Amino acid sequence: LVGSEMCKETVHRLRTDEAREALVTFLSSCNRRSIRCVRIVHGKGLGSAGREPVLKHKVPRWLVQRSEVAAFCQPREIDGGSGALIVLLVAAS
Repeated sequence: LVGSEMCKETVHRLRTDEAREALVTFLSSCNRRSIRCVRIVHGKGLGSAGREPVLKHKVPRWLVQRSEVAAFCQPREIDGGSGALIVLLVAAS
């Protein structure tokens, strides 16, 4: 899929609690609509205090806790590179 055709959620620049809530809502919505592949933009952390990424490390930990997530990986640079994840969702039953 070309990045522009993929359903995406951007959580960078959100506080941690806001980002987690947005991620859960987005994944649930995609699952209900039978969307199987999405892009999550968490950012590279360059705007964080001390330029240390926060969401970049937290988002993968949150994804492994979600039953609707089958797998995820870092996309090509054109699709977000190290500032995003491509997520494969399980088929809705």
